[in-house]
Amino acid sequence: MATVNKLEQALASAQGLAAQLKTFSMDTNNQQSKQTFKQLAQTSENIAQTLQSRLDFVKSEEPQYRE
Repeated sequence: MATVNKLEQALASAQGLAAQLKTFSMDTNNQQSKQTFKQLAQTSENIAQTLQSRLDFVKSEEPQYRE
């Protein structure tokens, strides 16, 4: 599997995880759990942003992805 494909897959997973964690935070009444889920969602969003930046860089460097 090409690096771009792996990055796209990891990005989708990180975005999905962030969405699930946000849902968990809304579904619980326990404030400590709610805060933990929110923090984990934020971390996942940060990871997704980092992966997106790397994906954009790889696509800009590889001739087959240039328009």
